[in-house]
Amino acid sequence: MKLYDGGRAPNPRRVTVFLAEKGIDVEKVPVDMGQLGHKSDEVTRLNPLQRLPVLVLDDATVITESVAICRYFEELHPEPPLMGTDARDRAIVEMWNRRMELNFLAAVAAAFRHTHPAMKEWEVPQVAEWGEINRPKALAFLELLDAELAEREFIAGARYTIADITGMIAFDFMKPARIERPDHLTNVMRWYQTVSSRPSAAL
Repeated sequence: MKLYDGGRAPNPRRVTVFLAEKGIDVEKVPVDMGQLGHKSDEVTRLNPLQRLPVLVLDDATVITESVAICRYFEELHPEPPLMGTDARDRAIVEMWNRRMELNFLAAVAAAFRHTHPAMKEWEVPQVAEWGEINRPKALAFLELLDAELAEREFIAGARYTIADITGMIAFDFMKPARIERPDHLTNVMRWYQTVSSRPSAAL
């Protein structure tokens, strides 16, 4: 089994943090995305979308998409549960992870990809107006999240889950996306301090 890894890029990092929380060690194939390694012939053969991470199983099955890869490892190693414990809990975790992806991480990523000079050759066309529109979208979602976190410790409930991983990585990605840190959102900042203090967050 091999994991083609893109380092600190948000989606590869989501899998890295997930595996660390599970205590799972997987052979990694480092891919330098800065040098467009994800567009290499090797990666393209595995994933025509030229995105990372990519998991190749021992039987040559290829699994792409961060959450799908995490789901595979969750099924093999259910403890600690990061994607829910029963039908109700799994649905709640899935709901919040999707919310973090679609309303927060996607907005932060759009701001970065469409405004950062380093992304000019990656995001074609790079539409600066779209990037600027997404900055307040990300902050508006955090306002909503702040109200939710007044009632619980973690995003999907009383326990750390994949939704917290997605949220933490999106929050970290705000810095290169040049989105102001919302220090006035005390519940969000308390949550972020908690999740970013975990050993896995250093990866």
